[in-house]
Amino acid sequence: MRKISFALALVGLASPLAAQTSPQVSNDLTVNMSPQQYRICNDRPARPIWMDEVHVREAYKALTLMRLYELRAWEAIKASGDCSCDVRFPPWDAASAEYEERFATSTQAEHTQARLALRDQQNSIALEVENLCEAQGNW
Repeated sequence: MRKISFALALVGLASPLAAQTSPQVSNDLTVNMSPQQYRICNDRPARPIWMDEVHVREAYKALTLMRLYELRAWEAIKASGDCSCDVRFPPWDAASAEYEERFATSTQAEHTQARLALRDQQNSIALEVENLCEAQGNW
């Protein structure tokens, strides 16, 4: 049985997957988070511009805003019982304003804790939201 170096084995296994799933990173270390085509609701409002131009070292800020945005949308779906595209993907203004007020000056560690808390809140309503949206053909 031949021995293969661990690093070489990882490169061989990771390369095809990494090429399919990794965001594009340019030489100046910015992450391309450009909009893409989706299975549902392709007329989603554009994200704040700074999210598409964020430096890779500050990508955690965009992740926090995305988590907050999705949580607030899911809360609106639960409250209204409506999973239309306008409710599921509202304008970013309210989430952006809340992000600026609550998280803009937070440290990376504080962002991590905030995302965990937001995720827990989202998980607590996930099944209800998924059922509502599936019933309306928008999941």
